[in-house]
Amino acid sequence: MAPVLPVVLPLQPRIRLAQGLWLLSWLLALAGGLTLLCSGHLLVQLWHLRTFLAPTCPFTALPQLALAAGTVALGTGLVGAGASRASLDAAQYPPWQRVLGPLLVAGTAGGGGLLVFTLGLALALPGTLDTGLEEGLGAAMAHYKDTEVPGHCFAKRLLDELQLRHHCCGRHGYKDWFGVQWVSSRYLDPTDQDVVDRIQSNVEGLYLIDGVPFSCCNPHSPRPCLQNRLSDPHAHPLFDPRQPNLNLWAHGCHSVLLEYLQGLASTLGSMLAVTFLLQISVLLGLRYLQTALEGLGGVIDGEGETQGYLFPGGLRDMLRAAGLQGGVAPRPAPDEPPPEEAPSKEDLPEV
Repeated sequence: MAPVLPVVLPLQPRIRLAQGLWLLSWLLALAGGLTLLCSGHLLVQLWHLRTFLAPTCPFTALPQLALAAGTVALGTGLVGAGASRASLDAAQYPPWQRVLGPLLVAGTAGGGGLLVFTLGLALALPGTLDTGLEEGLGAAMAHYKDTEVPGHCFAKRLLDELQLRHHCCGRHGYKDWFGVQWVSSRYLDPTDQDVVDRIQSNVEGLYLIDGVPFSCCNPHSPRPCLQNRLSDPHAHPLFDPRQPNLNLWAHGCHSVLLEYLQGLASTLGSMLAVTFLLQISVLLGLRYLQTALEGLGGVIDGEGETQGYLFPGGLRDMLRAAGLQGGVAPRPAPDEPPPEEAPSKEDLPEV
């Protein structure tokens, strides 16, 4: 059986291959560690922003799978560094020789497959953030007033902290607050005629005003914060609601969070791509080094040339060999009668 992709490796190329693999393996371990850091950071940020993401958003699965892929890559890099260093010493290589084959299979099937799958998610899942943030921010704004409702009592604090930290207001702008009741009914005076008129004029019985919470105010603005009657051009001096103003945050939280999370996902995707390329290089190099040393009895500085390869034969030959090893023997054709045995000399009649 002819080996697949054979490469002739004399003494010096074998040594350079082992030394280069040692360096690549440490780079793979470093890339795996950085992948762990990036995925861990993204996971922490998603945990802090979980209130503003729809529960059905699949984007949260990306950092969890990336953590697993980074762990496998880190382990592959450490194993590759140990195996390539041990291959330079004939006394240290025999223990590695017995386990290197199964480790290569596990690293290729498990680690490589997991990296490819996670890299595909890093390219596909950021598109789901748009809908997830749209639904999550809308639900958070609707529950802003429910400071005494179990399960939603922290919505006001979390949304205020979000708008102050990320310099945003509303879902797509400050006017989004005009369409939700963000003042709790506990703080409304039922005897006030203005309050009664506003509630009765709304189909859903909500108290809607053209104002925003205090967290929408830009502290860098030179004028005092304007929170109420923002749609009335005559309510505040030198304030025109039709013109861009520096009093409130100009951007909505949807676009700010979308850009922020997609940036983190893009960084993580880049790290996954680099890790994948390094892992493929390390696994291929280890396979060639392993098969080359098999022809020399595990001694890298043995005399003569040896051959490294990916597989000992083609796919057809490998399947045929596996069938023979499994006990599958060729059966005679049904039309061919089994050969008759020649009678022994004892059964022959005497003359």
